[in-house]
Amino acid sequence: MYLGRILAIGMSKENKPFIAYRVSSRSFPNRRVNVSKTTASIIPKEGYEKDIFENPYIAYNCLKIVDNIGVITNGSHTDIIADKINSKMNLKDALTLSLFAMDYEKDDFNTPRIAGVVNPDEYEAYIGIVTHEKILVEKIDYGVAKFISTYEQQTPKLVEFPVENSKDLAEFIFNKGEFKNFTNPVSSIGSIYDDKWTIESID
Repeated sequence: MYLGRILAIGMSKENKPFIAYRVSSRSFPNRRVNVSKTTASIIPKEGYEKDIFENPYIAYNCLKIVDNIGVITNGSHTDIIADKINSKMNLKDALTLSLFAMDYEKDDFNTPRIAGVVNPDEYEAYIGIVTHEKILVEKIDYGVAKFISTYEQQTPKLVEFPVENSKDLAEFIFNKGEFKNFTNPVSSIGSIYDDKWTIESID
């Protein structure tokens, strides 16, 4: 089954807050992850830089840590949500208003925008999606995790993440557990909070 981009947030089986993301693509598979201390970006591989002229949605910051809050999305709305959180807007409003304002991607597939935010301190987490038909933002309860995707799984679904660290997390959402059934993986990012956020990726 092809789900497109996949996003998961919540808590691992060991009750560690996390955010995770997987790029799955049939049209633009030649992409990789660039990771810095507080950001992860999806960018074209060397030699495929011109792909962004065919589709402006394929390169973006997919992860940002701002004020110790993890933000994960499938597009440029990562930066919008992070800016609203940085301006002290509450998580639910930052996520909802950003999805509403940015709307779905105006490409050939009306690709939905998906997003998640996690505050690991006073635990609070939300996951959301905007499609050409709906907008949905859902709170994620303490101790559980959910995932959502741009295609097929457009409502949050409970899933267990038996992982210990960010590398395990990136590998798990890439091709383990339930995720091994989903086709066309390209790259993935995992970030677990264990006293601090760490970020790992798989290409």
